[in-house]
Amino acid sequence: MVLKILLALAIILQFFAAGVALKLTRVTKYNLSWILITIGLIFMAFQRLVEFVPTVSKVTIVDPKDIFVWVGVVTSLCFAIGVFLIQKIFNYIKRSEQERRRVEKKILKAIIQTEEKERQRFAKDLHDGLGPLLSTVKMAVSSLSQMEVEESQKEIIVNTDMVINEAIRSLKEISNNLSPHILDNFGLTRALWNFINKLNISKGIEVAFETNLKNERFDHESEVILYRVVCELINNTIKHAKATKININMKLEDDQITIIFADNGIGFNPDIVLKEPRRGMGYSNIISRINSLKGEFNIESAPRNGTKVFIKVNARQS
Repeated sequence: MVLKILLALAIILQFFAAGVALKLTRVTKYNLSWILITIGLIFMAFQRLVEFVPTVSKVTIVDPKDIFVWVGVVTSLCFAIGVFLIQKIFNYIKRSEQERRRVEKKILKAIIQTEEKERQRFAKDLHDGLGPLLSTVKMAVSSLSQMEVEESQKEIIVNTDMVINEAIRSLKEISNNLSPHILDNFGLTRALWNFINKLNISKGIEVAFETNLKNERFDHESEVILYRVVCELINNTIKHAKATKININMKLEDDQITIIFADNGIGFNPDIVLKEPRRGMGYSNIISRINSLKGEFNIESAPRNGTKVFIKVNARQS
């Protein structure tokens, strides 16, 4: 009785498997290997059914052994040929995955390029549009300061001149942050030194920067992405880490740029932060940018233990 139940269960499972395989035939683009495997499953299910029928009824089949032999031969051929040809399915899946990654990288690259173009356009509009207006106002105020006016009015003119000078400096700084000209003209190392020196002058946080790079130049996209990534890491630390010191080490070895970024801040749980879009948006952007260069990104952090980031990219992008 138990054997009958097991045999019936086996038949049900085999017919179910054959049905699923048949349903997936369309998904596999009617691949021959999958069709043969499906036929093999159907023959196996019918063989079990032929074995089961005599156990529950008086129906007899003439020479069942001959039938089983032929069914076994056909089933074995179907499975053997199907397994041999199934590599086509894996090759198709592999090609699809490669195409998907290629398209994703192309889209990501287009997004980054568009973002940089908009930064440059906005910086140019600020510099060429608002800059001359502020300079004109400054000239007018300077002319007023040369005129004979009351002491109270002269004080207002002096204060106005100071505000305009501060506005011009802020405009230059904003324009430079949007599209750093030093990065375009002198490269990654000089641009990072310039950015870090400004931070150290403000004395809000101490940033130590070590590198063996001098005046090496790389393709523009790589330089822009690495510059943005380091700046984003620094901004994240200033905003969230409550750190007093940042150490940045950038090395070039065998056409590989390695960046190690570490701070002594309060740290966090990477598994939680990186899974929450709002909290981990900064790191999500960094990871996307590094992925666009086919680089490596790893982060180590824990509450009250600071944060350490490892970045490695090919310096000579093909």
